[in-house]
Formats: sequence, structure tokens, C-alpha cells
Amino acid sequence: MKKLYIMLCVVILCFLAVSLFASTVNAQVAGSWPMFHGDVAHTGYSTGSGPSTNQTLWLLKIKGEIWSSPAVVNGIVYIASGRTVYAINATSGTEIWSSRMGSQSYSSPAVANNLVYIGSDDHNVYALNAATGALVWNFTTGNVVQSNPTVSGGIVYVGSSDDNLYALNATSGIKLWNFTTGGSVISSAALSDGAVYFGSYDHKVYALDALTGTEEWNFTTGSVVESSPVVADGNVYFGSFDNNTYALNAETGTLVWKVPTGYEQCVQASPAFANGLIYTGSSFNNNVYALDATTGTTRWNYTTGAGIFTAPAIVGNVVYFGSLDNKTYALDAQTGAFLWSYQTGGNIYSSPAVVDGVAYFGSYDGNVYAVGQTTSSPSTTSKSSIPTITYYAILIVFLVIIIAVAIVFLKKRH
Repeated sequence: MKKLYIMLCVVILCFLAVSLFASTVNAQVAGSWPMFHGDVAHTGYSTGSGPSTNQTLWLLKIKGEIWSSPAVVNGIVYIASGRTVYAINATSGTEIWSSRMGSQSYSSPAVANNLVYIGSDDHNVYALNAATGALVWNFTTGNVVQSNPTVSGGIVYVGSSDDNLYALNATSGIKLWNFTTGGSVISSAALSDGAVYFGSYDHKVYALDALTGTEEWNFTTGSVVESSPVVADGNVYFGSFDNNTYALNAETGTLVWKVPTGYEQCVQASPAFANGLIYTGSSFNNNVYALDATTGTTRWNYTTGAGIFTAPAIVGNVVYFGSLDNKTYALDAQTGAFLWSYQTGGNIYSSPAVVDGVAYFGSYDGNVYAVGQTTSSPSTTSKSSIPTITYYAILIVFLVIIIAVAIVFLKKRH
């Protein structure tokens, strides 16, 4: 009985340690938005808090129109405008640093390993020091790089208009592999279960082995695929210029459903996924849709004053997105009911990053905006700045100590 009691205590302690670790990691995820659409699967969903008001916390005027979508990590907002990448204090809106590239950037930054990754029309992918903006490395492709980098497992995945998707070593920029399609790759890669998914101007969506670049399957649509896929619940969701939003089986590439969501090259926006629904915008019929992720059935749609090119963000029960009517909107995610909107001075192509009760986005008027309310525990360089690998190491050491103590105690009892 004593042995059983001791082992039971060990199990309980292990469970508590795992629970503590899981809650810490969730807090880290909720307190950051490290790349386009928030995570490597491009779900656009966060467990954190979103803004309940359209209060202006700050705005920063920078040079040029803003197409780039922000990343927010460790209390810093990273965004590009023109040929410059900016790092901005997320609390005050003051500029920390700026770094010039060789040409205009339509790409959105990704932040990992204390580096900022971004593409440019000068054909390069850049890696900048996240603290200083200093150049660490650059990799030159054969054409403009408007795809948003996705970083996972020490690899940067990014497309180029030279028709290739590239996998680069995140530390050195050395090419690991490239995969050639039949058209420009502006779509951003999404990753799940060892596969990388992306679209091409050759009308196809591809699934490749993420480590080797070996093709697993491809699916042909009726037109260009510029939309970046989202991978969730065993499916791949994306839009095509053939006016449809698609769901494919992620393992086989077979069609699950497709739904018309507009007209005239309407589906350029990248979809988002949360709570069994797919959220996507229409470029020319001015609607945002919530579709049942299993069947494609429309749950609701909401009409704005102009087209929608941004990727929605879902935080809690609210969906946030920008429109070419110069507004960013907040709607009830389950019903589509209007909650609030925020007026800017230009078209909004910048998809919002939502962190700790604040929505960050850029506008064609040259401003970066922070909208919402502050929280009592903002993400700064505290827990969220500790790399996830550190938590794994602490957890493993903790469990090893507990198990070792239990074994020694049992031997002594013998």
C-alpha cells in the first residue's frame, strides 16, 4: 500500500507540473502574435483577450502606405512600410528602431529566435536582429518576395514570384530546399503535422513534406490561389480567384466542399478558423462570411462599405478584420452582429494582430494604430520572453528529480 501511495503522489505531482506548464505556454501564445495570422497553421485564433472598445491608444505616422500586417512579440510591434521595417513599443507607440531594405515590401514580418524575417521586392528574404534591426543574413531569390514568411522548427518557409517555395535555415539563411510551381507564390505557407501547404498562381494548392520538400499532393482550382491556407480539424481551407472558398482533406488533398463567396476575383483574403467556423472576406462583394467548417454552409455574412483583403483575427467571441472602406471592424463571431468599427484615413490591407486587449494594424494613410484597452498584465519581457524550449527543459528536469527521489525512497524501503 505504501508503494502504491508513493507512486500515486508521483503521478499527481507530474500532473500538476504538466498543468502548470500548459497554462504557462497558453499565456505565452495568448500574449504574442509572432507572424502573419498568429501561428504556423494560420488559424488567426488566439486564446487571449481582444479589444472591447474602439478607443485609440496610440497611432504612429511612418513613411508610405502600409500593406504589411504586424507581428507582436515581447511588447514590440514589428511592421513594414515602403522599404523600411519598424520596431515600435507596443505600449507607448514610440519607434524603437527602423531598418532599410533594398526596395518596397508587401510582406509581413515573422519573429522567432530573436530574429525578424521579412521579404522584399528587391528579391531578398531578410533576417534582422529583433532588438536592434541589424542585418543578420539575407537570401536572394529570382524575383520579388511578397509572401509572408512562416517560421517553424528552425526553418523559414517563404514563397517568391520566381515560382518557388523556399525552405531556409532560420539561423544562417542557407537554402535547405526549394519547390518549383508553375506560377508566382505569393500565398504564405501553413504548417501542420509535418506538412507545408501553400497556393500558387498556377491555380494549384500544394502539400509538401516540410523537411524534404517532397510533394505529397496538389489540387487544381479554377484560377489563381493567392490566399494563404489555414489548416484545422484535418482540413485545408483557402480561397481562389475562381470566386470560391475551398476545404480539402489535409492528408489526401481530396475536395471536402467548395462554396462561392463572391465574384470578380473575390477571394484574395486568407481565411481564419475558430470554434468550428471558417471566416473569410470577399474582395469585391464587400462581405465577410462565417462558414460551417464541416459543410461550408453559411452561418452568417456581414456587409461592409468596400472590399475585404485582410485576414480575420478571432479572439474570444469576436472577429476583427479590416476593409477598403478605411475601417477595422469587430463583430460577434457567432452571430455576425456589429460591435464597433474604427475609422482610419486610408484603405486597410493590413490584417490585425490582437494581443492583450489591443488590436494593432496599419493603414494606407501611413499610420500604425493601436486600438482597444490596456490590461493589468500586459505582455512584456517577463514570462512571454522566455523561450518555450526553456519551459520544456525545466519541466523535464522537474519530472526527473521527482521520479529519482521516488525510486531512491522505494529502494530504501526495501
